[in-house]
Amino acid sequence: MLKFWRRNKQEPTKPEQEEVRQDTPEIETEAERQEAEPVIEPEPEPELEPEPEPEPEPVLALAEPEPEQPVKKGWLSRLREGLTKSTSKLTDGISGIFTKRKLDDEALEELEELLITADLGPVTAAKVTAELARTRFGKEVSPDEVRRTLAASIAQILEPVAEPLVIDPDAKPHVILVVGVNGAGKTTTIGKMAKQFRTEGKSVIIAAGDTFRAAAVQQLQVWGERSGCPVVSKETGADAAGLAFDALERAKREKADILLIDTAGRLQNKANLMAELQKIIRVIKKMDPETPQSVLLVLDATTGQNAHSQVEVFGEMVNVTGLIVTKLDGSARGGVLVALAEKYGLPVHLIGVGESLEDMRPFEAGSFARSLMGLES
Repeated sequence: MLKFWRRNKQEPTKPEQEEVRQDTPEIETEAERQEAEPVIEPEPEPELEPEPEPEPEPVLALAEPEPEQPVKKGWLSRLREGLTKSTSKLTDGISGIFTKRKLDDEALEELEELLITADLGPVTAAKVTAELARTRFGKEVSPDEVRRTLAASIAQILEPVAEPLVIDPDAKPHVILVVGVNGAGKTTTIGKMAKQFRTEGKSVIIAAGDTFRAAAVQQLQVWGERSGCPVVSKETGADAAGLAFDALERAKREKADILLIDTAGRLQNKANLMAELQKIIRVIKKMDPETPQSVLLVLDATTGQNAHSQVEVFGEMVNVTGLIVTKLDGSARGGVLVALAEKYGLPVHLIGVGESLEDMRPFEAGSFARSLMGLES
């Protein structure tokens, strides 16, 4: 054991770790090499400017169709339409009576009752049925034959009262006093008349004589602005006769062609209304004894037989010279105009079948009679 120890002791001792020679090239790993070498990044490609988008081809805008203008209907078309309710009642009734039937006493009686219910009145109904019996009794008649015969008879009754309103060009002004119950359409009628006179080239002044109804005054002022007519007015409750006098004075000073005077229509207080209307006439006559040249009574056709009593009441108050019948489109009572003509014989100057300006026209007997019976011509 000692020998073994000596031998081992004499052997030179090896260093635990040999020094790594400095000049020995080191083996580089791939990762180290990549870190050591500078990375040359490729130059970025120049950004291409976006190509301008092609301008859209102009699209030709389709012209919007112009809104269709309502076709203006002639007066006869509007008259027929306005009388539709009255016409339907009569034509339907006549068709029901005279379908394949001879004209006998029973048929005549039914026809007469139909005409009375359409407000033609018993006298007129008896007169036109008698004319039909004179020419067609005992024969078969069609509804169309009956309607044509009745239209001819009614036209004969109406022709004597179908008179245009004549304006005296020398009066300066021609004074028109407009009367009627509240609600008959006096104020609107005055506005339409003023507009139509202006269209004819006449100068017009309006007197807002219904001083107790502020709405009537305002309505006339609107019509005055539309038609270019001055409106003479005063505070609510002012004396109507004094206002009429002032309006006449102005109309004479300006040499106006026409003076339209609106009035109150409080028929429930008949005595006061009569006194007011008579005072207006008395006061304006002091300035011009010839005035008023016209006193027009406006009647609402929808009142039916009540129109008769209005003619009589206002006839007691003032000297009514003519009638204007409004709202013939409002009910099936258009026949009342025939009854009024037969009974009173007052001139019928104008009729109204609607709200627009064109819906009021001079009364023409033949066209009214044919339209009432539903005939085209």
